Formats: sequence, structure tokens, C-alpha cells
Amino acid sequence: MARQKKIVNYLVVQDFLEKVGGQHAIQLVKICEKKGAPITDEEIGKKLPLKITEIRTILNRLHFRGIACYNKKRDTTTGWYSYTWEIAPKRVAELILEEQSEEISKLEQKADFEGGHAFFGCGKKRCEQLPFEIAAEYQFRCPECGGIMEAVDAKKRAKSLKRRVSTMRKEMGELMKYIH
Repeated sequence: MARQKKIVNYLVVQDFLEKVGGQHAIQLVKICEKKGAPITDEEIGKKLPLKITEIRTILNRLHFRGIACYNKKRDTTTGWYSYTWEIAPKRVAELILEEQSEEISKLEQKADFEGGHAFFGCGKKRCEQLPFEIAAEYQFRCPECGGIMEAVDAKKRAKSLKRRVSTMRKEMGELMKYIH
């Protein structure tokens, strides 16, 4: 049987981890996954060029979402607590799947809307394209730059959205392996 790809190697997971834990969250998760066993924040600190407080901040952000889990032990001689951390790939997959299913639903609605409406735009990438009804209210002048708006191929836009939905569904299928 082929080895399963580490969850942190998926781009969608990397984007999610960065959004949740900040720019160093990806490296932190890679360190934890590579160890394959519970790891202390001090051990992570030896491999990541951050202060221990910054590492703990990232771990706590991930813990808040259920991605990082810890065990707490008290040293009987010093009275200090030590924490060992683990990453829950299943939870990462669950959160992303939940987020993506909502995004897919929105994209499908948008594709249906755009497939059934005529859109107009001024041709500048920074300006928004508008449905016929709204473009008519502006007398087919771009509300952002004042340029003349012309018809845009809405079917092409809808097809692009459907391709994106298809790609997202494929990614979701890959992430489902971590849940089951």
C-alpha cells in the first residue's frame, strides 16, 4: 500500500495553517509531523528561529482550533509544568472540508447566477464587472473609473467557476482520507 502524503504537503492545508497560525505555522506543523511523536515547545524552538513565546503563541492559536493538542505534566522536584504537543491531521482535514464545502456552495450559486445573467465591464482588471441591471443604472459607465462598459462573456466566467469547484472537490476527496 502506498504511503499517505503528509497533510502539511497540500497547498490548501498550508494556506489554511498560515491563515490560522501565522507565517511560521507551516514550519511548526512540519516539525511536529516529522517527529511523529509528542514534542515540547523547547524542542520546536531548537528547530525554528523564533522566541519560545512566539512558538507558544502559534501553538495556542492552533490549539484554539483543535489542530494542536497537548499533554501537561508536572515536574515533582521543580513544580513546573511541561507541555508536549501533537498535531491532529484529522482535525485539520475536518476544518478545511467544512470551510471548502461552504465555499463550493457559494461558488455554485455564483456560477448559476452568472450563467443566467448578462455582465458588463470596462475591461480594466481592477474594476468590477456588473450584471446588466446594475450596469444599466450607471448608464453603462464604470462606477469605478468612468470608462464605457461592454458585454462580457458570462458563460466563460461560469465555466471558470465550475472548473474551480471541480478542483476543490478533488482536493476534498484527498483530504477525506485523513478523516476515515
